[in-house]
Amino acid sequence: MTGFWIIVKRDLSLAWRQGGDGFIAIMFFLIAVTLFPLGIGPEIGVLARISAGVVWVSALLATLLSLERLFQADFEDGSLEQIAITPLPLEAVVLAKCVANWLMTGLPLLIIAPLLALMLHMETAGFWALMAGMALGTPILNLIGAIGAALTIGARRGGVLLTLLVLPLYIPVLIFGVGAVEATLTGLSAAPHLQILGGLLLLALPLGIIASAAALRQALE
Repeated sequence: MTGFWIIVKRDLSLAWRQGGDGFIAIMFFLIAVTLFPLGIGPEIGVLARISAGVVWVSALLATLLSLERLFQADFEDGSLEQIAITPLPLEAVVLAKCVANWLMTGLPLLIIAPLLALMLHMETAGFWALMAGMALGTPILNLIGAIGAALTIGARRGGVLLTLLVLPLYIPVLIFGVGAVEATLTGLSAAPHLQILGGLLLLALPLGIIASAAALRQALE
């Protein structure tokens, strides 16, 4: 566990000093959501109806921006090879990097989301479902994205390949995340949608880590 937290702290420290992909993802999230009222118009009813979808799609795309460099920087400077020969299993390394990436991107997106939803005139009753859905959904996005980042490591135009690989896998998270908010706003229970997101998280946690570690081993051979 000591090695695990060392990697988490290392990635957070590097991101803080460099002001890298996490900050870019947050700014993209803010700008993307802000553009919708400008493009669609100020009609409150229209904005309120699409608010959940706008926030979720923007968060999904913002998460993608932070994934390309998840392993790439360490692969390029040789750090990944050094980490791989330590006693710490490669699966634990993947999990540590996913945790650090979520703290840099997913957590800020989760905190900012209600403010942007308010800007889009979402009813306050939907805020808790939005935050609960994003608390479950953003880790899934990171774990799935880690698989794509590991598979495309060292590839030319890896960002494009990463997007093509993981976007189709993001669709269930988007559907049930938006569905939880819509259910709450229409007087129904959001529990089924959140339970499905919880199940997807339990599925993505082992599969994402194992698949990412296997892809990294292949890249390092």
